Amino acid sequence: MINKSLSDGEWKLMNLLWDESPLTIGDMVSALRDDTGWTKATINIMLNRLADKGAVKIDATGRRKLFYPLLSRDEAVRQEVRNTLPKIKAGGIGLLVNTMAQESYLSDSEIDELYRILKEGRREHE
Repeated sequence: MINKSLSDGEWKLMNLLWDESPLTIGDMVSALRDDTGWTKATINIMLNRLADKGAVKIDATGRRKLFYPLLSRDEAVRQEVRNTLPKIKAGGIGLLVNTMAQESYLSDSEIDELYRILKEGRREHE
């Protein structure tokens, strides 16, 4: 587990690594070119920061450096929730969930999943 939050850019890189790894810097430049326009140098700096945070492993034993995620997607999401939820929960959990639903941040299947999770949580506390 890392103690520092991931920036928006670091999330982009981590999502690439979670979806397919190992990757080279060239792989990441190609994958992100249209979305971000980041150069090899920019991605290299960000990957080194992620490595310093303990989120990425750099394997420099071959001809090209390979990058692997050390931080799991699940743990990154949990950490983001732990860091963010206390800030936004002050208005109430109902407001939070209602805003997520109204702003279309939740699909119908995600809302169904939320209902299922809440029902299971209620049963566990009875």
